[in-house]
Amino acid sequence: MKPKVLAPSKEVISVTKNIIDKYGINTVCYSSKCPNISECFARGTATFMILGNVCTRNCRFCGVNKGKPLKIDEKEPIKIANAVKDMKLKYVVITSVDRDDLKDFGSNHWRRVIEKVNEINPDTKIEALTPDFQGDINALNLLVSSPAYKLAHNIETVKKLHKRLKPKSSYELSLKVLEYYSKFKITKSSLIVGFGESFKDIEKTLIDLKSAGVSQITIGQYLQPSPRHYPVKKYYSKEEFKELENLALSLGFSAVVSGELVRSSYYADKL
Repeated sequence: MKPKVLAPSKEVISVTKNIIDKYGINTVCYSSKCPNISECFARGTATFMILGNVCTRNCRFCGVNKGKPLKIDEKEPIKIANAVKDMKLKYVVITSVDRDDLKDFGSNHWRRVIEKVNEINPDTKIEALTPDFQGDINALNLLVSSPAYKLAHNIETVKKLHKRLKPKSSYELSLKVLEYYSKFKITKSSLIVGFGESFKDIEKTLIDLKSAGVSQITIGQYLQPSPRHYPVKKYYSKEEFKELENLALSLGFSAVVSGELVRSSYYADKL
């Protein structure tokens, strides 16, 4: 059964939205049509999306715009840092679109944003949810040597469906990126289910992630952003999500969040 999503309340989200609008910054909450926007905004949290809101890749399940990205906003680091300060965040998640059009894949801008947020908010923990940077070692080193508290990169789907759903990405490369991250920081990934994968497919992906050094995992239901996106093949029950949570814990993950409306940054501060 398709999970019910509460419509965002203007009153509830107004304070957070006003800060976001004040600085003219992007959030994945809006760009990916996240179902938890009301709850997270009500808690005074948001996931900031840097490097614009247009992605160079074309994942078939993702609600973020695709196409030719705009020029980088050089003032974005200070805007994000001030927004974090205004929202009084003690934990912040920063993510981005893929920027395969840039020589450094956006990694230097990533580093500047993290450093500025840390400079203005030294007591705030930063979770960096990054793209794969095409595995570029210089880009990865900018992240692992940054003040980020936690590094994350989402595998998204099982190996069998990866190329179909993420034609410009690589399952194996994502594992290599996560493995490299895990040598330096707490490392997290996310899995979306409902694409037609089997329980065994999910188990194999969880084993692959654990072998790559990932210690934290979120598992959530795929919700089709629009009719032109990949169709939902299955809605998992609460009992099945609990079964997946128990499986992940049995494999040795230190923290697991599994549920119908769970997304990669959902309650990230509590994980």
